[in-house]
Amino acid sequence: MQLIRGLSHLESFKNGCVLTIGNFDGVHLGHQNVIKKLAERGKVLDLPVVIMTFEAQPLEYFLGDNAPSRLMCLREKVLAISKLPVDNLLIVGFNQNFANYDAEQFIDSILIKKLNVKHVVVGDDFRFGKARRGNFAMLKEMGLKHGFSVEDTGTYQFAGLRVSSTLIRDALNAGDLVKAEQLLGHNYSICGRVAHGDKRGRTIGFPTANIQMFRKNTPINGVFAVTMSGIDGLVFEGVANVGTRPTVDGGAKVILETYLFDFDKEIYGRYVEVHFHKKIRDELRFDSLEELKAQILKDVAETKKIFAEIKRL
Repeated sequence: MQLIRGLSHLESFKNGCVLTIGNFDGVHLGHQNVIKKLAERGKVLDLPVVIMTFEAQPLEYFLGDNAPSRLMCLREKVLAISKLPVDNLLIVGFNQNFANYDAEQFIDSILIKKLNVKHVVVGDDFRFGKARRGNFAMLKEMGLKHGFSVEDTGTYQFAGLRVSSTLIRDALNAGDLVKAEQLLGHNYSICGRVAHGDKRGRTIGFPTANIQMFRKNTPINGVFAVTMSGIDGLVFEGVANVGTRPTVDGGAKVILETYLFDFDKEIYGRYVEVHFHKKIRDELRFDSLEELKAQILKDVAETKKIFAEIKRL
């Protein structure tokens, strides 16, 4: 898969392309279904498959800190899409200039002149252009005029529910990791590099691998039974806290801290993936580090029971 960062680095596809557009936050089962359908269309037309996505996501640009929490950071999204039948991933910077594109300008300048698009797959509620004036009907009308076809993504359902990033976000906020996994097609996970922290966990016997959450907010919060992959091809069990550490400093910055069982390797700087299996409790504030240590002992015991039960299934 070729990664194209920005419209200025985009060269028109000589013979055209097939395209879908969206945030693809989470790259869930619905997204995967759309991309696979698009790939089939690309194969029939013998054209490259192109995904257009945005950074920042439009609601982040318009709403700032009040935007919905992300399921994935950009790197996680790129890695997930790279595993699907996609030839080119175009990441468009969503800024003031792009937000001011008229709907007709978006179609003419980007879809036709930049991408030479021949087939587009979007939802029937797709809106684009300044003031969201462009819609599915306009896209179809312009397609008839300029020689490209437009297809509705259709609704992808699981257990009678329309799969969406919002539904997954709601499930994670509620601590329902089973439902989130069903809609994603895999365990919810967070990737990142292990960074140096204040090493306070060492002082109470629970050294943690810390990952900075480079997001305005997060859909998941609390203490969880987790596994970590990305270290020598192995998977390690542990307990993780996602939050602001109210007992230690109570800052605004969200951190993912993971204590791995029977683990003593040096992994600073390693890019790892933390997979969430079950929520144990909400994040709490304790009056002392001794109270925190006592609770962590309970969390570890509960987590080990959870994994023992998983292995018996």
